[in-house]
Amino acid sequence: MAVKVLILEDNPVARGFLCRVVRESFSDVSSITEAGDLDAARRLLGHAAGGKAAPTDDPYQLILVDLELPDGSGLELLTELANYPATRIVTTLYSDDDHLFPALQCGADGYLLKEDRFEVLVEELQKIVRGQPPLSPAIARRLLTHFRSGDGHGNGLGHPQAPQAAAPAVATAAPAALDHERLTPRESEVLTYLSKGFTIKEIASLMGIKWFTVNDHIKSIYKKLNVSSRAEAAVLASKQGLV
Repeated sequence: MAVKVLILEDNPVARGFLCRVVRESFSDVSSITEAGDLDAARRLLGHAAGGKAAPTDDPYQLILVDLELPDGSGLELLTELANYPATRIVTTLYSDDDHLFPALQCGADGYLLKEDRFEVLVEELQKIVRGQPPLSPAIARRLLTHFRSGDGHGNGLGHPQAPQAAAPAVATAAPAALDHERLTPRESEVLTYLSKGFTIKEIASLMGIKWFTVNDHIKSIYKKLNVSSRAEAAVLASKQGLV
């Protein structure tokens, strides 16, 4: 099914960047509609401020929402999208708890940082297809730390996917010095390319495999090394002489 996308972002440069990320992430994008403020987004969705967006015959499947807008907060739109059948993802520069947890409480299905590299954002958006919540690596680490520490927000999240994103790392955490011994030859090769800065598509081309296979190898590497980003994996691999 073709993907219809709405991007709510007041910065024209950031909107253009996010459009490129979306097109790179999905091969079946039918259209990308841009809105520069809440009012424009509401008109496109067919509801008024404070109301609830209702699905139409041709709804958006993916909605990217900035938090700081000239006429209000993206949190307002997330609340208004409670009954709208779209994947709702916050795209912002803010990685602090004061922005993260309210967004999750308002129904965000993912939380991405616009300052992340292009290929990182593409990787995170592609997780939607595999049924995983898209979270920037820094956000995933923050959630993991937050729930490990037992902070007060833990019982107040309105959206169940946030803690699920952190759970696998908790369940599989193990000393990295032991885990790296379990890397397969293919995983070691992927890690070598990652450490040298190659993108997922470049690694796929170099190894003669599909990009989603490289993604699977990377997920396995992260799990075995107990890390959540390519930078952490590269540093650990270098320290332990894996690359």
